[in-house]
Amino acid sequence: MTTSPSPAAANTLMWRIYILVWLVYGIFLSLADQLDRLTGGRFDPDRAVLTFVSLLPSALLLALVWPLTGALERRHTRLPAIVFIHFLAAPIFALVSQGPFWMLFPTGRSFTWYVWPLLYHAMTYLLGAGIFHLVRANKAAHRQALAMKDAQNLLIASELSALRNKLNPHFLFNTLHSIIALTQRNPAAAETALFQFSDMLRYVLDTERSGTDRVTLDAELDFVRDYLELEQLRLGERLHVEWDLDQDAGDHPLPALSLQPLVENSIKHAFNPHSRPGILQIRTRRDAATGALSMTVRDTGPGADPAAIAASPGLGLRTVERRLQLDYGSRAALRVQSAPGQGFAVTVTIPAARQESYA
Repeated sequence: MTTSPSPAAANTLMWRIYILVWLVYGIFLSLADQLDRLTGGRFDPDRAVLTFVSLLPSALLLALVWPLTGALERRHTRLPAIVFIHFLAAPIFALVSQGPFWMLFPTGRSFTWYVWPLLYHAMTYLLGAGIFHLVRANKAAHRQALAMKDAQNLLIASELSALRNKLNPHFLFNTLHSIIALTQRNPAAAETALFQFSDMLRYVLDTERSGTDRVTLDAELDFVRDYLELEQLRLGERLHVEWDLDQDAGDHPLPALSLQPLVENSIKHAFNPHSRPGILQIRTRRDAATGALSMTVRDTGPGADPAAIAASPGLGLRTVERRLQLDYGSRAALRVQSAPGQGFAVTVTIPAARQESYA
């Protein structure tokens, strides 16, 4: 994560550049003023110092334009008023900058000879004022961009929290419904299921307390195992689970409740409505080149038409997909493969992540 320099550091850099520009400009004028002498192999150091020192009033006075531009910005002065103020201040700046030099070194030249230095100083003032306004405008644009980014991050965090708050009650309701159904047929198994359910609740609560919904793949797989053990108490021999796990991917971070809703979706559509047994396959792989994690949940259920999947009001898959979009943007993906009579498969791809804290 990149951080922007502090306002104090940015101002220090600006003034260093300002001083450096005036130093370079002063040295340049000191040499240019004696160009004829330099070509003849002569150099007058006293005159060079005098030329350099004569620029100090301009440099010091022009520095005062910075607080002036700040005052105009704080007052939200309109552009015509800003232009008027600077065009009024430019000749004053020119007279104050050049006047002492004329008083110390009177030349007795004609009036027109004095006009050009005044115009030169006025243009210097206007150029400096314009640069100062551009610097302040750039800072204001940067502050606005940071504010917009913060607002966007808050909006994303709020939406993620809302999506997660949808998933948790959804999971709780469906799991409790399964336990209630189990109590009618096998009270002993229902008691075991309640203990299993308490472990699952601890996982959900731990992620809530940690302040982040990031967990490792191993932690999510443990949670899914607890969930499947609970469902197998209810479904019995109808549910066969096959695991094909990448042992090197266990430390990969992902949002909590990313895999469980995919498994729950298969349980709901492939096993609950049917009495025949089926197979649920869970596969994980981490790409060696990119570090991206892919998780696939596949079942041998009745499948569905793509149009019916798109029109489904189901919460689980849509919520997982939206969370991935908010967290990772286009780097993550959720793909569904299904057709009538050909089962149902969901593959989630999560990119390699920076170092984070995991529950």
